[in-house]
Amino acid sequence: MPPTLARVTDVAHSLWPLGGAEGWDAPGLIVGDPAAEVRAIHLAVDAVLDTVDEAIDVDAQLLLVHHPLLLRGVTSVAEDGYKGAVVARLIRGGVALIAAHTNADIVADGTSAVLAERLGLTESRPIVQSAGDASLGLGRVGYLAQPTTLGDLARRLADVLPATAQGIRGAGEFSAPVRRIALCAGAGDSLLTHPDVASADVYITSDLRHHPASEARENARIAQGPALLDISHWAAEWLWLDVAADALRAALPEVTVTVSELRTDPWDFALV
Repeated sequence: MPPTLARVTDVAHSLWPLGGAEGWDAPGLIVGDPAAEVRAIHLAVDAVLDTVDEAIDVDAQLLLVHHPLLLRGVTSVAEDGYKGAVVARLIRGGVALIAAHTNADIVADGTSAVLAERLGLTESRPIVQSAGDASLGLGRVGYLAQPTTLGDLARRLADVLPATAQGIRGAGEFSAPVRRIALCAGAGDSLLTHPDVASADVYITSDLRHHPASEARENARIAQGPALLDISHWAAEWLWLDVAADALRAALPEVTVTVSELRTDPWDFALV
């Protein structure tokens, strides 16, 4: 017999405990009847109209995403707006919605850990450690098995990540040697001043804004500081979906689990 949504939600919360989420975050069950049966789960980074339609097309009863749909407060779910249209389409299609966000970032096989593993980092550990367990936390810092250059590391990232219009932006000397790597999948400019980031050869993250990036690079000219590699937010976190899918398959062998390959990065082209 297929598990109920309540059972699947419990499993999701055991894999990605809600207690690990940041205080501003809004993960967990967003849409759905806890008593409904779940025979198939579809995974995506974002709950957008295309991924909802894809979940319906593959006959999934649950769309599990990384980014919460209702992260910021809304006063209407009317269908003339994006969030209301998504909620309505989910309900009409019989598809529930669960988000695992910062609670999925901090775990041992979370978003940053997966990126670190794909880059082959050794001695990898969190940048911001969780209270009570040093193996859990935000971001990762570690070492490449062999030194490389900033440019070659950027090329390695391009091989690891799915292609996007943004590509990979770099700040620093293309031929500079790098070995100690700090990274944070998703938006990580809040960690730019952390000692583990400041002492790394390069910091890899997403959504770097002008002023924090400029300040970091100017500080590096005067004192110590990392080169920067800015990667697509969606691409960095998409890598985690396969790992999450495997965890769900192991915990719920009676449920079919699929992963979306739709690009939900918001940018369609770039001119240089």
